[in-house]
Amino acid sequence: MDFKDKVVDLIASQVDLPKDQINSLIERPKNEKMGDYAFPAFALAKVLHQNPVVIAQNIADKLKSSDFAAIKAVGPYVNFSINHSKLISQTLTEILQQKEHYGDQKLGEGNVPIDMSSPNIAKPMSMGHLRSTVIGNSIAKTLQKVGYTPIKINYLGDYGTQFGKLIAAYKHWGVEEDVKKDPIMNLFKYYVKFHKEAEKHPELDDEGRAWFKKLEDGDPEAVKLWQWFRDVSLADFNRIYKELGVTFDSYKGEAFFNDKMQPVIDELKEKGLLHESRGAQVVDMGEDKNPALIVKSDGTSIYLTRDLAAAIYRMKTYHFVKMLYVVGNEQAQHFVELKSVLKKMGYDWADEIYHVPFGLITQNGKKLSTRKGNVVFLDQVLQDAVKLAQKQIEQKNPDLTNKDQVAHDVGVGAVIFHDLKNERTENFDFDLDEVVRFEGDTGPYVQYTNARAQSVLRKAAVQGHEPQLTDIQIDDDWSFGVAKSLADFPRIIARSSDKFEPSVIAKFALDLAKKFNKYYANVKVLVDDDQISARLALVQATSIVLTESLRLLGVNAPKEM
Repeated sequence: MDFKDKVVDLIASQVDLPKDQINSLIERPKNEKMGDYAFPAFALAKVLHQNPVVIAQNIADKLKSSDFAAIKAVGPYVNFSINHSKLISQTLTEILQQKEHYGDQKLGEGNVPIDMSSPNIAKPMSMGHLRSTVIGNSIAKTLQKVGYTPIKINYLGDYGTQFGKLIAAYKHWGVEEDVKKDPIMNLFKYYVKFHKEAEKHPELDDEGRAWFKKLEDGDPEAVKLWQWFRDVSLADFNRIYKELGVTFDSYKGEAFFNDKMQPVIDELKEKGLLHESRGAQVVDMGEDKNPALIVKSDGTSIYLTRDLAAAIYRMKTYHFVKMLYVVGNEQAQHFVELKSVLKKMGYDWADEIYHVPFGLITQNGKKLSTRKGNVVFLDQVLQDAVKLAQKQIEQKNPDLTNKDQVAHDVGVGAVIFHDLKNERTENFDFDLDEVVRFEGDTGPYVQYTNARAQSVLRKAAVQGHEPQLTDIQIDDDWSFGVAKSLADFPRIIARSSDKFEPSVIAKFALDLAKKFNKYYANVKVLVDDDQISARLALVQATSIVLTESLRLLGVNAPKEM
């Protein structure tokens, strides 16, 4: 049980409020000298018809606990100061016993499909794909830590009008030998050229739509070209996923649901939900709302049709307890429609569908666009990040063994960490030099802090000292600052999983790293006295939690840097 739970129990013993309400009211004083937790008595003033200052004093007078060094009323608050030595001993013992399982919880169970990454075939993966990939991957790891079974689905963009346009582009300008030499970049070049030409020659768009209709109708030439584009794209994507350390449980893309859409359209008709509007088939979404488009006037389907089929298929296949879509902010309306149509169809499980939106990565404040060709390729960014990491490692530790692997872990980890430290709904500007720095609020800073802790443990082992596993007696302020953060880790995990927000973990890791570095600067860890094993316990516990924090973000933690 953590100390906040103990505060809740103590307050609950004196007041007639539900524990979850007490829990939501508890605050952390801004000034740590005032205590570690505070309960505001305002909530009881109306019920008890008393001044909150009097209520706080009455509660404080009745409370005693060896877990707290002091419980006292400060104005209208009951303030609790944790017993330092008890928190340090309890927390460090728990971490050293549970190791990487510290923070594991049973907050839920069951399958959770996560629709993530989902690049379009025949286009190189850009920085725009990074966000969905790494956010989804981190959420999957965090949900697993709290009891769920995540199922990572790469819903490939392998169908739709754009593939008709790509086929048309290839028919106009494509050279088979060029595509075989460098498939993705050449296909991308044709796609960009198509859009530039279509601005001058709008009839090209009609040609693209006609090719997509052929593809939907199973035209052999269209299908053959589409399959070729898909195969070469997937091979390239998997190379980049390997760099990022991301794997998937399913690659069923939009094309897989091509033959599963008609049954959905038929079901919508049977349930009286589908009607014609300007030649298209739509579902009415209510007053003052645009209808949801299901079949276009030319007879082709749209994203919503496929997503309805995909959602129904996933429920039948996985019997999920919740399903997540890690997709950009701009798609919010699409998911409102998806849930609403499923609800109208009588599928109440649609309530457990969650859109997990995220903001844009910009460069010099400008949005990146595949269509216009001003795109930053993810592959190139990762290569450049590794080179920058190599350069810094050469300066700091030229004799490091396994330099290439460490540079890879640091460079790629820096790009992932930078993405995840930002709250996912916010836009952020990307500057690689800032991202791969070993100082500041960066992934390499957290990795370097962990490597420093590991170095201390190696030196101690050479001297014959090991971390103490139980009855850890240290209570200086620097140790308490670190241990208090470590004690918070399970709550951080719970909050991150509840909000589908990896930045909670990334910010925690940065804060813990800063506190540990302050501790390291102010406390001589390797002094051979009767507390050295206790200090080493704190160092090891910090390394365990930093390593696990980074793992949950999808970042490796080298033991040397």
